[in-house]
Amino acid sequence: MAKLNKDDFISALKEMNLLEIKELVDAMKEEFGVDPSAVAVAAPAAGAAEDATPSQVTVTLVNAGAAKINVIKVIKEITGLGLADSKAIADNGGAVKENISVDEANEIKAKLEEAGAEVEVK
Repeated sequence: MAKLNKDDFISALKEMNLLEIKELVDAMKEEFGVDPSAVAVAAPAAGAAEDATPSQVTVTLVNAGAAKINVIKVIKEITGLGLADSKAIADNGGAVKENISVDEANEIKAKLEEAGAEVEVK
């Protein structure tokens, strides 16, 4: 039997109806011990996971910058924390707000950067 290349195989698949394709898949399972449909479904799913943006992110303060007092005020306003807790975040860095939407994170990042802070969204 002549060896089929990828294009010939795909052309042959286009000519088949669903029942014939199912029989082909079942035969491949028997012959090779692998489910080809699982491989075909897993590959696009993996690619889609890489492209998907996270729905929940965390805003992290990397550096308060030179205008630390302004950054403390913004942290206090955003989080609702007291002055001492807001100052601790400004001094040590860390999560300002966790598990929030990307839009909210971008707004918070813009406010903190306007105050002079260096911020990451993860």
